[in-house]
Amino acid sequence: MKLRPYIWLTLLLAVVAGRVAAQPVHNIWEPPYKQGIASQVEDKIITFEDLRREMGPLIPRIREESRSPNDFQAKITELYREVLQNLVDRVLIVKEFARKEYRLPPSVLENEMDRVLIEDFGNDRNKFLNHLRSQGLNVREFRKDLEERIIVSIMRGQLKKSQSEISPERIEKFYMENKIHFYEEESVHLRLIMLKPIADETPDLLRQNGEKVMAELKAGAKFEDLAKKYSQDNRKDKGGDWGWIRRADLREELSEVGFLLQPGTYSQPIKVGEQIFILYSEAKRSEGIQPLVEVRDRIENILSNQLAKQTQSAWLERLRKDAFVKYY
Repeated sequence: MKLRPYIWLTLLLAVVAGRVAAQPVHNIWEPPYKQGIASQVEDKIITFEDLRREMGPLIPRIREESRSPNDFQAKITELYREVLQNLVDRVLIVKEFARKEYRLPPSVLENEMDRVLIEDFGNDRNKFLNHLRSQGLNVREFRKDLEERIIVSIMRGQLKKSQSEISPERIEKFYMENKIHFYEEESVHLRLIMLKPIADETPDLLRQNGEKVMAELKAGAKFEDLAKKYSQDNRKDKGGDWGWIRRADLREELSEVGFLLQPGTYSQPIKVGEQIFILYSEAKRSEGIQPLVEVRDRIENILSNQLAKQTQSAWLERLRKDAFVKYY
């Protein structure tokens, strides 16, 4: 259903747009009629206060991203419509949940309440209650809102899971029609050990450390174990694993060596400035279109998400069509 223009919103935007550049980013958007009704869905009322709570945290980002007052106005209008529609859809989905006589186990809600309290408020109940007061909510209202969000997530997830598997023919067809998107530059899966001088350590001592690592490699030690033991970079705990790297991602001194290594081999120590690097090649990829076998799972995920989105859109349209929805 297409939303009607909102006179109050237009007036609000006219005021805000003229002040957007001067507004501090932490300001929260406020609707002019907090107690007004934005929409009615069956017997449920959605107020401007509901919209304020949903839109408020998003306003600073929109203000920062807006290039001009007109751009800000357009983004706010779009956000208003999107948030209102989401609130309407939430009511419809919750009612569908009840119509199907589903039940949300109390433990699910309690666990989510505990998670919110711990992760969002540092397990500080006073901080949590102060937040609710700032939002004009009490604990019962917050629990109800949280319960509805969980229900919406469950219903959407259930709809996605109900989709049939994507056929091999459809995957292959997508691959053939979108090959250009699976082009990949030449890359190498690298591990590395980085050594750098500590305090007043001399270059000779650093060189000796490099020779020590090389001696252990020649004796059969695993590269990843030595990386955990000796490397001084931020990937040492992962065995020096830097994943897939393109030439442009590496310094020239390292890429010249790294891309010549055969999988399963390591380099001699490479001195770059005051640091020493030892590289190990896990695997290599040539430049070109990735074969279907390597991107099949990725394509299946893309198609599955597309199908789920289409199915959910059709499902929501049906719910909207069968319900009484009025926009004010």
